[in-house]
Amino acid sequence: MIKTITGKRDFIESLRGKRASFLLCMSNTATANIEGITQAGIPGLLHLTPTLDAEFITIGEVRSLGSIAETPKGVPTPALLTRAVHLLHPFREIELLNLGLEIAPSMEYFTLHDFGITPSNSIEQGACIPAEEIFEKGVQFAQELSIAGDYIILGESVPAGTTTALATALALGYDAREKFSSSFKNAPEGIRARVIDQALSHVNESDDLFDILSNVGDNMLIFNAGLLLGLQNRDIPIILAGGTQMACVLLVINRILQMMEGELESSKIALCTTKWVAEDAQSDIKALLEMNDFSINAYYADFDFSLTDHTALKLYDEGEAKEGVGAGGALVYALLNGITKEQITRKVESFLG
Repeated sequence: MIKTITGKRDFIESLRGKRASFLLCMSNTATANIEGITQAGIPGLLHLTPTLDAEFITIGEVRSLGSIAETPKGVPTPALLTRAVHLLHPFREIELLNLGLEIAPSMEYFTLHDFGITPSNSIEQGACIPAEEIFEKGVQFAQELSIAGDYIILGESVPAGTTTALATALALGYDAREKFSSSFKNAPEGIRARVIDQALSHVNESDDLFDILSNVGDNMLIFNAGLLLGLQNRDIPIILAGGTQMACVLLVINRILQMMEGELESSKIALCTTKWVAEDAQSDIKALLEMNDFSINAYYADFDFSLTDHTALKLYDEGEAKEGVGAGGALVYALLNGITKEQITRKVESFLG
């Protein structure tokens, strides 16, 4: 039920039966306000998507809006999968990382780390991110982080994040144009290409790595690059729970290491995603992972909604949504702990009535 994308099974098997701490990175980029660029949430309220996702996975309700975020086509957020797994086999803890939200989630008793980071501008005009400062905050957080679990599952919720990730990969010189997924079944290539070309026009030959990230990146990519590098001297395994956006975090790390003439001890890092990303004909996460100078273990959960009759959930199997809010990592965690496909399906259905 857990399949290998790259590397060997050894890493993921070593985590069987262990308890994970779940961390969710949340941020807003004004890129999401470009009409038609993403369907990761409610039109006009896309900035609320990470906030609602965080509220739902922690407390099972949304307080910042009357209903849970779903796409215009009615596809509910992948947070349903992460919440379902948490109820079936609870994470050791859930902690939230505010990497630049317009509205913070409303809950008590859960740790919300605030780093004084503001939402980033649209990459069309230049994201205006203090990239080096955010990277250093990620490094520092890794050094101070205390978790109760045996390992970390790191998820993200960033509307329009695949667009900023693709722009970042291209700006850093990777041949990645056709390799990033989308929240849409059919990626909005015309809109996305226009936005990315405009973003790349802000990059100059004289720009250093952090100048490039400041212009075309997003806060999540930069912070998590620092976080992973900051964990290098700590014995904490970490799963990047996500698709091509998390693959881009590794591409950013690869360029940083090239600049620093450093190496990554990647044996404690893996990427886990969904079947919908791994088998997506319009993207290629395996190719992205193989662009790095280091090897990485990567897996996907062989889970789909073939056991449901719910119309909205069937849209996942048709290629809508695909990943987010740590869903792939959460599904792998469930499978490692004996939770079945049917149990997960029924729990998700229970949220939708």
